[in-house]
Amino acid sequence: MPFHVVVTGASAGIGAAIAREYAARGASVTLVARRRALLEPLAASLAVPTHVVAADLSDLGNATVWLAEAEAALGPVDVLVNNAGVQIVGHSVDTELAAAEALLAVDLLAPLRLCLAVLPGMLARRRGCIVNVCSMAALAPTPGMFYYCAAKGGLASASEALRGELGRSGVHVLTVYPGPVHSDMEAAARAKFVPSLLTERIPTGDPAVLARRIRRAAERRQARVIYPRFYHLARWFPGVTAWVLARFTPALRPELTPPSSD
Repeated sequence: MPFHVVVTGASAGIGAAIAREYAARGASVTLVARRRALLEPLAASLAVPTHVVAADLSDLGNATVWLAEAEAALGPVDVLVNNAGVQIVGHSVDTELAAAEALLAVDLLAPLRLCLAVLPGMLARRRGCIVNVCSMAALAPTPGMFYYCAAKGGLASASEALRGELGRSGVHVLTVYPGPVHSDMEAAARAKFVPSLLTERIPTGDPAVLARRIRRAAERRQARVIYPRFYHLARWFPGVTAWVLARFTPALRPELTPPSSD
């Protein structure tokens, strides 16, 4: 049976790893990101049917229009992976409103629109999976990430609520809470803090390992993935986590670079 997986933010990092993981299992893959120049080599490296979509998800009016073409190319969407993300690390009062609202569009509003766009078909077929890649920032809000925490916290709450709502519909929702995972975006965020023992020693995951855990959790219909495993502590001890972050998060560097994205 054809199996169609859509991955947003597929050009690098976690998204590219997820695309490779599903392709290695024989799934057809739609790759979505802003940078076609990165998507096309990735598509060429996958030994499965692929469809490339160069789209800016901050343009909410066009955030879902490409789905019809993707389904025409590869069939109905079986798995939607909402992975695309933008991160701003800096002082909240210094953040440009346009950049903040673009972050909210990519990290929160576009994923919600995509959920609702694929959901009717999945419900009609009584099968499908929506994977929302959130962040540990949803469970452990980090100083210096005002808008990012708002967006990822909102997506995580919506994802958990949708999983409960769908119940026995046949459609599964998986919420993913990655801590730091090696990528260009993670490196850019880390560089914005003053070097410290915390930034040097904090547990950091591998995108390929996370991608494998996401696929397995989706297949097993698990509710959530938290990776690296160390960060399960944040879910079980939120009060302690908040205190630690407030007390020990390093200071931001005085010179801050523009927002990073995948």
